[in-house]
Amino acid sequence: MSSVAEASAVASGVLESAGPVMVWIIVLGFVFTECAFIIGLFLPGDVLLFGAGVVLAEHHAELQAWALSVVALVTAVVGNMVGYYIGAKAGHTLIARRGGRVLNVENLAKARDFLDRRGFWAIVLARWIPWVRTLAPLIAGAAKMDNRRFMFATTIGGLAWVPTLVLLGYYGAGLLDNLPWLKAVALWGSIAFFVGGTAYGVFRYRQEMRKPPVEDTVTRA
Repeated sequence: MSSVAEASAVASGVLESAGPVMVWIIVLGFVFTECAFIIGLFLPGDVLLFGAGVVLAEHHAELQAWALSVVALVTAVVGNMVGYYIGAKAGHTLIARRGGRVLNVENLAKARDFLDRRGFWAIVLARWIPWVRTLAPLIAGAAKMDNRRFMFATTIGGLAWVPTLVLLGYYGAGLLDNLPWLKAVALWGSIAFFVGGTAYGVFRYRQEMRKPPVEDTVTRA
């Protein structure tokens, strides 16, 4: 039990050293990137939002958890609008790469089909599907979806996505106080997944973007 307590203490120390201000900077930066740019396809956004709630719980910063939920929501909507306009300007050549394992015609077609079948609600639901979350704004922009309709849909989706994960992390962290071994596993797991997932994501992004773009995929989503 002593080793578990020590692990929990060390993990808590790592979180304490991050501080609420750093949490805000990291979360807002990653949320915007994930929602606006192709590289966001490879970033662990869901885990980051949940982990941010855990960190703020360590600081007993309940007000900040709610405030971060609101600001991150706005950031997610702005990021998706940037992605929408990038898609409108760049078309599909930015999205699909020849020989890409993730950025390929097949995955693009799946995302397009999802948008075609679900329409407005596809943008809402896309927030909960990691790879579609990043592709949806680009495809919607390339397909010339009405920008006000897109903004309304992505706002509803963001409202269900951002606060849910941040607050779940914040209030869920309190349930682990009586289970130090589980708290240690959760804290270290979140840190490892975030750091490892980000490094792997950047690596995969660089691999994909080295491949040439696919021209003239399809012009209508």
